[in-house]
Amino acid sequence: MSRHDRTTRTGQDRANLYDEITDKIIAELEAGRFPWVQPWGKSTAKAPLGLPKNASTGRTYSGINILILWGAVVQHGFPGQGWLTYRQAAALGGNVREGERGTTVVYADRFVPEDEKRRARETGEEAQAIPFLKRFTVFNTAQCERLPDDMVIATPPPLPGLIEPRVEALIRATGIDFRIGGDRAFYVPADDYVVVPPPQAYFEPINWH
Repeated sequence: MSRHDRTTRTGQDRANLYDEITDKIIAELEAGRFPWVQPWGKSTAKAPLGLPKNASTGRTYSGINILILWGAVVQHGFPGQGWLTYRQAAALGGNVREGERGTTVVYADRFVPEDEKRRARETGEEAQAIPFLKRFTVFNTAQCERLPDDMVIATPPPLPGLIEPRVEALIRATGIDFRIGGDRAFYVPADDYVVVPPPQAYFEPINWH
């Protein structure tokens, strides 16, 4: 599992991180996807219109992070625009689901080292700030478990006729906690439930059944 990853970068490292982001966007374009275009309204399984935000602090992401996170939502079909670091999910009483891979975002700012502050005081000159760049790994709230109810985005129910009545009857008969949502099919042993993508996410309904 990719855990909270924070690295401070300057100089060549910062240039390398920009290259990583650029390469990712180019790869999306070459694959025929536009990472900054969110096809809202084309599928009930897609995330609603809005800027990506930190689900814990409520702050919206900015700059290149908007493109990165929109691209991740489109690629993985996440139902919401909320994101958390590994530690934030834990602080909220939840956790990142085992096997999930995070998305890298960046934070840019400037700071004045203590030596530079001292030099400025001694010379009477203005202290020079040094730019820095940090990278963080964040996870969509759909990749997390046990989060507060107000952070969980419920996937709209499938359209009438997409689920065969006999299949519904079989699911009820087994007593399995069967949940529909996201873009992956998996079983959660700790809580004993099964999750599958919604029927409308499949190219052929028979494949869902």
